[in-house]
Amino acid sequence: MHFHVLGLGPIGSLLSCHLRRSLPPSHSVSLIYKTFTQAQDATARGGILHVDRNAIVTNASGFELEASMSPSTAEGESVDAVRNQEIHSLFITTKAHQTLPAIQKLLPRISANSTIVLLQNGMGIYEELISEIFRNPEHRPHFILTSNTHGAFLRKPNHVVHSGLGSIEFAIVPDPGGKNFEKGFEETSLASSPQPRLSDITSPGDPGFTRYESLRATVAALLLLKPLDVSWKPMPQLQLALRRKLAVNAVINPLTAIIGCRNGDIFSSPSSHHILDSVCREASDAYAAQVSSETKEWLQGLSVQGINVENEMVPRLPLSLTQARLKLEVLRVAKLTKRNKSSMLDDILRGRATEIKYINGYLLKLGNMYQIPMPTNEMLKNLVELRSDIPLDQGL
Repeated sequence: MHFHVLGLGPIGSLLSCHLRRSLPPSHSVSLIYKTFTQAQDATARGGILHVDRNAIVTNASGFELEASMSPSTAEGESVDAVRNQEIHSLFITTKAHQTLPAIQKLLPRISANSTIVLLQNGMGIYEELISEIFRNPEHRPHFILTSNTHGAFLRKPNHVVHSGLGSIEFAIVPDPGGKNFEKGFEETSLASSPQPRLSDITSPGDPGFTRYESLRATVAALLLLKPLDVSWKPMPQLQLALRRKLAVNAVINPLTAIIGCRNGDIFSSPSSHHILDSVCREASDAYAAQVSSETKEWLQGLSVQGINVENEMVPRLPLSLTQARLKLEVLRVAKLTKRNKSSMLDDILRGRATEIKYINGYLLKLGNMYQIPMPTNEMLKNLVELRSDIPLDQGL
């Protein structure tokens, strides 16, 4: 199997290094750089990635290197040949707002048999992709959604510091054809707890093996990444983790970006706790409205099938998505990462676009959808966008 990684920032470099070290040499790993010049520079460095964890450096080599942007004619036809190869498995670790244009450039190489892993901050990226590009479910590649809590930063372009040990949870987006990838989660026995199985995706000899081969291989590759503590979860459980992380990012990222401080400094003032209260209340209210709407649709579907819904257990808002629990989670993460500089602050300092649209902006979309007022999230989004437009180093 041939795996591709798009986005060679801190998390992309960390993932690529562990992917190459975990996979047998018979599996190829290609790194897709944004420009041909970046790919050339990586080649000049020997195509080696270094990961520093607690001053212990591990290396990975043997990558294939390419660029997502079209090379000039002077760079040779061999590069064009590489760019026409089908992509079987694609890990996307770019910034959220860069995903759509990046996928559009690679679209001729992606088929319904491909698998795309979204490993990014924020929410709403998958929905954007199926709305703008992959509208037809029959022609849509497989998607894997993830929640990542590892912290990392680049010391040099090919040298990543693994600053915070976390975990990666993932789930497979349900199959439009009705194949149940999570069958193993649903089976219980006295001998063992429910476990997902690769065979529920596909197995050699299955009639649809070609259709699901890359998905099975991608899941297997993810599960090999033991140093990154990767685990396969049912989709509802992953959605819970994504919503909790979104609320954390909706507080820490914009506040650090606006104030210009590290994560641990923002809660030294009572004013920041007022903002924390408001953001978590708005997020929890939006999540509650979303759960209520999804439950109503589910019950209506059962009624259409002739099922009596009076005795059905109605899902309620999970305790972990209440305002009080979200606040505790934000404070926990801020303390755990107190010396860290948020990715949004880093974007501001470097004059780059932020992911605010997919963090507070996503909560705003939920609020609009379910008529939940979001004044604090809207203000934070506006302030970050204003901060992005005004350089920090103006001489006053």
